[in-house]
Amino acid sequence: MSASYSAELLDHARRLGSATLHEAGGKVGALPSAIKPLDMHWRLAAPAFTVAGLALDNLWLHRAIYAAPKGAVLIHECGGYVEAGYWGGVMANAALARELAGFISEGGVRDVEELRALGLAVFAANICIRGTGKRADGAGALGGSVLIGDVLVSTGDLVVADADGVVVLPAASAANIVSNGVEREEKERDIVARLRRGERSLDIYGLPENAQ
Repeated sequence: MSASYSAELLDHARRLGSATLHEAGGKVGALPSAIKPLDMHWRLAAPAFTVAGLALDNLWLHRAIYAAPKGAVLIHECGGYVEAGYWGGVMANAALARELAGFISEGGVRDVEELRALGLAVFAANICIRGTGKRADGAGALGGSVLIGDVLVSTGDLVVADADGVVVLPAASAANIVSNGVEREEKERDIVARLRRGERSLDIYGLPENAQ
């Protein structure tokens, strides 16, 4: 891994959530909104371990499970092809045995009820029963960088995911972004308190009363 994070930083990032950290990081790093959790209660903050594989093939995912370090979340690129279930119950059980933090894919997954019961955080762009192959000669890569939507994700980046979506914070600036997120949260608490006292959002934010 190219970066490590303290348990305290990961706890802060998980609690702050994807939307707050996306704003705190300058509104960059949001993965495509189609990528959603199978369980809306799941919250994840973990270092990325990237895996690139072919459409309709998941051999590189099997390899990634055993190459990734404990506590990492697998980030899967498959050429954007969503009509396949690249990940299911067998792979989730293997990932749990390896003490991985979760799985995030631009493709599809299956065995949804089993995945929810297992509790390993899974985020994907689709649910699809269509199976995949395992081409021994198929192109792929582990532990480098992948492109998910318009976001380049590198191994070691901090990934924060929850019901709102997934954001990727570059390793070099992740700690500062989380610190900014804490400050942003404190300001929002003050704004909410003012709103509950009867102030108007228009006045608090200095917004125009009428259309120009």
